[in-house]
Amino acid sequence: MAHRIYTTSFASVYPLYVAKAERKGRTKEEVDTIIEWLTGYDETGLARQIADEVDFDTFFASAPHLNEDRSLIKGVVCGVRVENVEEPLMREIRYLDKLIDELAKGKKMEKILRGGQS
Repeated sequence: MAHRIYTTSFASVYPLYVAKAERKGRTKEEVDTIIEWLTGYDETGLARQIADEVDFDTFFASAPHLNEDRSLIKGVVCGVRVENVEEPLMREIRYLDKLIDELAKGKKMEKILRGGQS
């Protein structure tokens, strides 16, 4: 059975990512930069995905270019070690969660974006 998050609209979770970042003095622009780095969406493409209220499955399946450096994302989020998540879609979602966590914890953008490499 597919996890409930797969059919959850990305647009419903996106404001939570932004709020988490802003509570820690970070910005919506930084959240967008992280999402764009991870997925290859540009500003317009990201806005379209949000406006169309696509689910997480569609959001990642439609991503223009999943960043090859995302495999460098390591660590624990929600009690789960991201590099050990076997289900591909859940791993992508956990990667995004981990990057937003790092932003909220005050990490520098170049470190979050794995040295700025893409």
